[in-house]
Amino acid sequence: MTILMFGWEFPPHITGGLGTACFGLTKSLSMMGVDIIFVVPKAYGDENNDIARVLPADTVPLSYDDKMIYYNNANFKYLEINSKLVPYQTDEQYYEMVNKTSCELIAHSVNKSPYFSFSGSYGADLYSEVERYSIVATAIARQYSFDVIHCHDWLTYKAGIEAKKVSNKPLLIHMHATEYDRSGEGKINTLIYDIEKQGMDAADKIICVSNLTKEIIVSRYNQPMDKIVVIHNGVDKTHTPMVNLKRKTKKIVTFLGRITHQKGPEYFVDAVYKIMRKDKDVHFVMVGSGDMYNQMIALVAAKGMADRFHFTGFLQQNEVNKILALSDVYVMPSVSEPFGISALEALQRDVPIVISRQSGVSEVVDNALKVDYWDTDSMADAIYGLLHYSKLRKTMAKAAKKDLQNLSWNAAAEKVKYIYSELI
Repeated sequence: MTILMFGWEFPPHITGGLGTACFGLTKSLSMMGVDIIFVVPKAYGDENNDIARVLPADTVPLSYDDKMIYYNNANFKYLEINSKLVPYQTDEQYYEMVNKTSCELIAHSVNKSPYFSFSGSYGADLYSEVERYSIVATAIARQYSFDVIHCHDWLTYKAGIEAKKVSNKPLLIHMHATEYDRSGEGKINTLIYDIEKQGMDAADKIICVSNLTKEIIVSRYNQPMDKIVVIHNGVDKTHTPMVNLKRKTKKIVTFLGRITHQKGPEYFVDAVYKIMRKDKDVHFVMVGSGDMYNQMIALVAAKGMADRFHFTGFLQQNEVNKILALSDVYVMPSVSEPFGISALEALQRDVPIVISRQSGVSEVVDNALKVDYWDTDSMADAIYGLLHYSKLRKTMAKAAKKDLQNLSWNAAAEKVKYIYSELI
């Protein structure tokens, strides 16, 4: 079987859990004989093509009709002032002229190239890129033969919808996070919500990464229960061990993730403040970047913790691995975490974890200390206990290895492959 898969990034260019999940799942599916055409907005030339045919959207030529569809769907409000505007036209003549010529003017004046360009990032032009991506999907759906369309997260749902219209093939969408996870109640971006809802409504099947996410999809997006399948993420079991990295004088506690509302960085800082008043020999690391980055630096400074609290900014995976290998405790205080792959990566390196109960990974890992994200007293107690009772720390880390045995990408891929077969 051949799967047309739409994503937003591919190794080695991964910025978070979504890219990690796409890679782990695709790798295992490939080993099971599934042929995958993996589409990304932009490729950099060093992507791993062994497990999928990586197809950059910015190399797909578009026909005039494709671009016309784009401009009509996007409801472009654009008028080029030129010699076709004749003095003394009636309103009716002007309206007829604009309707007959504006699309042609747009096609020739706005985009003369047969290709759309993409930054491939999550920048200011993201919504425009999502729209352009969906039009490229129509060209791809005409040019390639495939059995199922598989889309990862809201960025690709419009592409999946357009590909389904052209090909009439079944659409499977993979919900790694919802807008309710990212923004929280009362702060929903309605544009993103609408795209998510359109994708779910158009889908023949929905995969979500936890029961937590399933509940949100049913209650907030009005999707039927029998349309949704929960498939928990896995972990790459072929990581390279970091030998002797834990020979250090200070204990290290690590937060890893985007520094945004969803990940709860302010709760981590509050818990750290409580620990620092009891223990002067612990250092704390916040790995990642995000819209709350400067706010967290200011908060740490205001609490007088700057000498033992370190901000690394965004790190590539090999640097993340080193930080985890050096850590004594990993903390994930997420407000709403659909899964939380980084918690599994910490356990792989024998690092005990403190995680919020509001996370998907808490559904599948028994041997972790679990707290409510807002309860920073309990969070501080859990971290302090793991730091000061070595037997507890070692017991938790060892027992968690049993949890990891059941969390493989191969197991997840088997379930996904079964869904493909059902849809076909």
